[in-house]
Amino acid sequence: MKFSGKSAILYIRRSNFEIYRMEIFSANQVVKRFATQTALDKVSISVPEQSIFGLLGPNGAGKTTLIRIINQITAPDSGELFFNRQKLKADDIRMIGYLPEERGLYKKMKVGEQCIYLAQLKGLTKNDAMRRLKYWFEKFEIQSWWNRKVEELSKGMQQKVQFIITILHEPKLLIFDEPFSGFDPINVNLLITEILELRKKGATIIFSTHNMESVEELCDEICLIDKAKSILSGNISDIKSKYRSNTFRVVFEGRFEKSLFRHIDHCEFIEEEQDAKWSTVKFRLSNGIATNDLISSLLDAGKISSFNEVMPSMRDIFINVVQNSQE
Repeated sequence: MKFSGKSAILYIRRSNFEIYRMEIFSANQVVKRFATQTALDKVSISVPEQSIFGLLGPNGAGKTTLIRIINQITAPDSGELFFNRQKLKADDIRMIGYLPEERGLYKKMKVGEQCIYLAQLKGLTKNDAMRRLKYWFEKFEIQSWWNRKVEELSKGMQQKVQFIITILHEPKLLIFDEPFSGFDPINVNLLITEILELRKKGATIIFSTHNMESVEELCDEICLIDKAKSILSGNISDIKSKYRSNTFRVVFEGRFEKSLFRHIDHCEFIEEEQDAKWSTVKFRLSNGIATNDLISSLLDAGKISSFNEVMPSMRDIFINVVQNSQE
C-alpha cells in the first residue's frame, strides 16, 4: 500500500506491527542566520502524529533555534513549516505546549494564581483551568503548594508546576527541552510515565535532550543536528540496525575453553570475562558471515547459556556520528 503527497508517511511502532500515521509537524529546508552565524542550514524534519520525536545534538548545534521557530518566537530566513498538514500560522500556537530548558515562572506570584493566569493565556476559561489544575495537583500530590510563592519552591518543584502548565490546555504538539534536568530518579520516572500517557491519549511530543538513555527509552524517531545541519534522522530501530557491528555476546556455563574454539574465517575474538560459574565472551563477525557458523563452532567450547547480538547504544551512535561529522 502506498500513499502519495507530503503529508503521508509510514510509521512503524516498536511492537512490530505496521500502521500509517500522518505528519503533525514538518520543517522543510529551514535556514536561520544571526549576523555572521548560521544557526540552521537547510534543516528538514518530519514528526509523525502521536509519536515521540527526539531532537538531538551538541550544545550550540541549532536545536533551540529550531524549537523557537516552531513556537514562532523567531522566524526562519527561508524554508517552510507545516502544522497539522497546513502551513504554520499564528493561531497554531494555541495547540502547542512548550516547556523550555530555561524555566520561566514569576518568582513572587503564588503558584495557583500563576497557573490560572498562564492557562487563560492559552485560551482556557477560569473554570476550566481550575478544574484541570485540581486534577493535576491531586495527581502530583502538590495541593499544599497552591498558595505558596514560586520562590519558596525548590527547582524540582518549580519544574513540576511548569510541566503542568505546559500540558494543561491539552495541546496536540508538546515540546519538551531537557524536561528531566534537575529531577531525581523518582520524579524522572513520574514524568516519563506521564509523557507516555500523553502520547497514548493522542499527543505528539518533540523531545530535546542530551540524555541518550531517555532517547532509547522514549523516542520513536530522531533527528541529530550538528553545526546547524541535520546529519542523522530516522526511526530508532532502523538507525541502531544501520550502525550494528556484528558483535555477539555468548554466555557459557562454567569455563570457556578457548583452545577448543574452532577457527572461523573473518571472526574476531574480542574479550572474555570469567567467574566461578559463568564465562562471558564477545565475538565480532565480518559482514556476510552467518551466525549459525559461529554458534556451530562454539558448541565444543562449552555449554552455551545465552547468545545475543550486542546492539550499539544511541550514546555510542551519537558520539560516532558527531565526531565523523566534525572530521
